[in-house]
Amino acid sequence: MTGTLPPRPAPTDAAGNSVLVIDDHPLFRRGVTQLLALDPRLRLVGEASSGEEGLQLAREHDPDLVLLDLNMKGMGGLETLARLREAGCEGRIVMLTVSDSADDLLAAIRGGADGYLLKDMEPEDLLSRIREALFGRMVISDSLAAVLAQGLRGEAVAASRDSADLTDRERDILSCLAAGMSNKLVARELDITEGTVKVHVKNLLKKLGFRSRVEAAVWAVERGIRRP
Repeated sequence: MTGTLPPRPAPTDAAGNSVLVIDDHPLFRRGVTQLLALDPRLRLVGEASSGEEGLQLAREHDPDLVLLDLNMKGMGGLETLARLREAGCEGRIVMLTVSDSADDLLAAIRGGADGYLLKDMEPEDLLSRIREALFGRMVISDSLAAVLAQGLRGEAVAASRDSADLTDRERDILSCLAAGMSNKLVARELDITEGTVKVHVKNLLKKLGFRSRVEAAVWAVERGIRRP
């Protein structure tokens, strides 16, 4: 796929938060769309039955949130995730799957997913997590939180990561990531521009050897790095 997504317009409460669902199971898509309709703050902008179709809809609508299945025929969820990020999708992307595999979970987080939720969640819990994701929180099914932490802890020991290599500003931003804040919320918290936040996040990820902000956030939580 070529081309990038257009710049994201500032969201408005009146318009609601736009959501795109990418899943190759029609009945599950229907259930999710009915669930989204229960919250007037959520606005469904498209349903896709494949990764290819999802990429096209993301280009057209630039959604605030993408709910993405992991195991799909053709282009799988991880490849779709990578292609969305390559295309400049800055919206939140949450994997919604039946897989509780540690390898799948870690691969999704490394690939830039902002969350990983299991399809067997209670509907009200799923809706609550969707809202959290839109507010900039990373969302992981409770049963998988320990799995993710253990996997990242092992990698951290092997890589000898140390926050002492970070600047004071980078440590401030890392603590905000540990609190689950989005770039916009970090900028507001630290009274800096969102562009400056993006530069610092990129630098701290490089220094710590992480491929995604969620990996860094989980690692920071494990190290007790939090906002005062």
